[in-house]
Amino acid sequence: MKAAVCTAYGPPEVVTIMEIPKPVTGKGDILIKVAASAVNSGDVRVRGLAVTGLMRVMMWLVLGFSKPRKPVLGVVYSGQVEETGPEVTEFKPGDEVFGLSGFRFGGHAEYISVPAKSIIVKKPVNASFQEAAAIAFGGQTAHFFLHQAGISKRVKPEVLIMGATGAVGSAAVQIAKYYHASVTAVCSSAGKELALRLGADKVILYDKEDFTKTPGRFDVVFDTVDKAPKKICAHLVKPGGVYTTVGGMNYAKESREQLEFVKRLFEEGKYQAAIDKVYTLEQIMEAHRYVDAGRKKANVVLVISN
Repeated sequence: MKAAVCTAYGPPEVVTIMEIPKPVTGKGDILIKVAASAVNSGDVRVRGLAVTGLMRVMMWLVLGFSKPRKPVLGVVYSGQVEETGPEVTEFKPGDEVFGLSGFRFGGHAEYISVPAKSIIVKKPVNASFQEAAAIAFGGQTAHFFLHQAGISKRVKPEVLIMGATGAVGSAAVQIAKYYHASVTAVCSSAGKELALRLGADKVILYDKEDFTKTPGRFDVVFDTVDKAPKKICAHLVKPGGVYTTVGGMNYAKESREQLEFVKRLFEEGKYQAAIDKVYTLEQIMEAHRYVDAGRKKANVVLVISN
């Protein structure tokens, strides 16, 4: 099968299209013909080993020293079940599914084999494969951090979201609005229209003003891009409020519940799949370059097959 293989840590050019063996399906596994995936900040961070200090050592230990042990990157996928192991009862060939592979990666290939008990569900009935791939990563990450901050238990909370037009931020705006939050989005001037379209009540343009000087105070302050440490945001948090970030040692723990939640919101018309650009598998290097440049809004989708 055709796959995008990360041959070493480095710039986008280390990712090469190769023919590799098709995955073997175990007794409790599902073989999926991948229709779409995404290239997100996690993919480019792994490819470039773009972390420092203790996190770099940890990534070496977890991912591999000279190159990724799992060389086919991609933590999200959507597609059609082609084959199931004899112990699988929940899915059958022909089912349209989407999911997250986590540190197993593998989404940037024509086929992926995942355990039936992993983070996989049937895709939203009203979603295309591209839309399904776009909502998985940001949706589950935003769901995790916002729920960790107790958003579902707060009454009409005031929420500040930094990086509100990234993959996680665009999801966070929509999920916060689902919980009747008043959302202040921090983004660049280029992202203003998208932030408002997603439901933000107020937009602060960081390229025109210092968001840390806003007179408002918030129940939840969420840094979705790891660029606004707590020490510069603490004064923005109300007493009893929460600051949370995707940075540091905290990371989103994936669950089917999160994916089912995002699926339901999409089917109910309460969640949009925000897609910036779409690339083919053969354009994988271009996709990595674009994400590396830091200009992307929401999601960069990778089309694997029709």
